[in-house]
Amino acid sequence: MRIATWNVNSITARLPRLLAWLESSGTDVLCLQEAKVAEDQFPIEPLRELGYEAAVHATGRWNGVAVLSRVGIEDVVKGLPGDPGYDGAVEPRALSATCGPVRVWSVYVPNGREVGHPHYVYKLEWFEALRAAVAGDAQGSRPFAVLGDYNVAPTDDDVFDASAFEGSTHVTPAERAALTALREAGLADVVPRPLKYDQPFTYWDYRQLAFPKNRGMRIDLVYGNAPFAQAVKDAYVDREERKGKGASDHAPVVVDLDV
Repeated sequence: MRIATWNVNSITARLPRLLAWLESSGTDVLCLQEAKVAEDQFPIEPLRELGYEAAVHATGRWNGVAVLSRVGIEDVVKGLPGDPGYDGAVEPRALSATCGPVRVWSVYVPNGREVGHPHYVYKLEWFEALRAAVAGDAQGSRPFAVLGDYNVAPTDDDVFDASAFEGSTHVTPAERAALTALREAGLADVVPRPLKYDQPFTYWDYRQLAFPKNRGMRIDLVYGNAPFAQAVKDAYVDREERKGKGASDHAPVVVDLDV
């Protein structure tokens, strides 16, 4: 079984690439982030023609998550239980579903903006709500994983230059402690292999030639419970999908399971 996660940074802008990638990659389940489209505008029909069902949680211009599956979708839950919300609104950042033998969450963790900003506080509160929401499945016997854009680099090795991020979000001790709390709840970081260079970066800014210079970050993560992690046969970053015109600034992370 092949499961992947991909921040597409607008499914409307990325649709031709997404459809071509689904056809070529043989992915069974794909967790999407930053759909940036209302649910009634989500491209259900083109995906159905390829054999995929879609569960979508999105409201329009920003955020939005989805799970695409060609092995069935059941028990869909939209939203994060206990979501703290931001500025009086609960944003569409989480969706969970059972796809065949595996249960998955697609998550788009808040960015945080700046250390000390209210959005940074929201990010940490959101992580705590996530930890509480997934604790039961993390300890369960069914393969289970939380996939998506976590907006945190787990270690200094997961950014191209740690000094470039000093004082910034994505690398702070508090954010990394939130990842530690997820691991302590029973999830393991499924670290993919890079297809080029030494580090499996998943995100490269559009600016300053970041991609050709490999000035990237590993912030798109797969955290799986013990049955999921034990079933992993391979995991890699499909760096080729970051190349060329019209690419997202994120690359898909692909995991092959023996389930």
